Amino acid sequence: MRYRTLGGTGIEVSTFCLGTMMFGAVGNPDHDDCARIVHAALDAGVNFVDTADMYSAGESETIVGKALRGRRDDVVLATKVHFPMGEGRNRGGNSRRWIVREVEESLRRLDTDWIDLYQVHRPDHTTDVEETLSVLGDLVREGKIRAFGCSSFPAEEIVEAHHVAERRGLMRFRTEQPPYSLLARGVEADVLPVVRRLGMGALTWSPLASGFLSGRYRKGRPVDLRSGRAALTPDRFDPALPATAAKLDAVEELVAVADGLGRTLPELAVAFPLAHPAVTSVIIGPRTRRQLEDALKGADLVLDDAVLDRVDEIVPPGTDLYPPDGAWRPPSLTHSARRRRYPLDDRPAA
Repeated sequence: MRYRTLGGTGIEVSTFCLGTMMFGAVGNPDHDDCARIVHAALDAGVNFVDTADMYSAGESETIVGKALRGRRDDVVLATKVHFPMGEGRNRGGNSRRWIVREVEESLRRLDTDWIDLYQVHRPDHTTDVEETLSVLGDLVREGKIRAFGCSSFPAEEIVEAHHVAERRGLMRFRTEQPPYSLLARGVEADVLPVVRRLGMGALTWSPLASGFLSGRYRKGRPVDLRSGRAALTPDRFDPALPATAAKLDAVEELVAVADGLGRTLPELAVAFPLAHPAVTSVIIGPRTRRQLEDALKGADLVLDDAVLDRVDEIVPPGTDLYPPDGAWRPPSLTHSARRRRYPLDDRPAA
């Protein structure tokens, strides 16, 4: 396992980060088995663990807290805040009111006195970014968190937050957590260059592209749309759809690249993000011990320029063959009223 410094914080983290989104009701409900996965990752040299308050409604944080008992000082622990936690108003978002409350809940569930990296899970256009940066800086000074970052922020939001921090004398985001894989390379065009220019660390998620790079889905093979991810989002896995066919075509060519290296497709997939100079660590999110072991096999794989040139031919740089699951979309695209002039009689040119 290799280690890199996290966004100028002086904190050294492993180039693989253990993601725990699949711990709990959504993935693996066996707490003891999840703890064994955590321990196996730590024993393999992983010292970086990432979770979020909303993963299985807090259950993932609880599992991680139990698993790290006796080993907390050896781990760089990251979690996130933003998504609603329960019913009712003001139980989500990036406001001071919510963050001050929810950080205490995360500390309780994680059974720890501090969080090493506290991340804002998505942008919130109802809250001034100055408000968010201000409260996060206060939490650093109180010793409840050591550093803070953002997740799935577009480049322009990262730049705005950086400029606000400079103008107002506030602490700034130290990291960004974007989706990045062999099939989703859109962040190469803007997010990763901005992260590198601002001296931030990057923790990339979904290296297996929602399972398409796991080797499970191949061209010409039937896809069971009744189980797993395919049952949840069948429109993304139906081979009859042009978008899915394009992904499967790319997978076949990438399998050939992996075969030429004497490695598996998942090993190639987890190694790929680490070749980018902006990337600090890639998040692997196993549900089982076997999935962890398969991902860790890619830890020693170094991709040379010839391999990366071939990857560029298959999926051009900056290209997304699919919209990454759960990635943020701006309100200007999701809410039609944001791009339509009212009243109607104000729309004509004359």
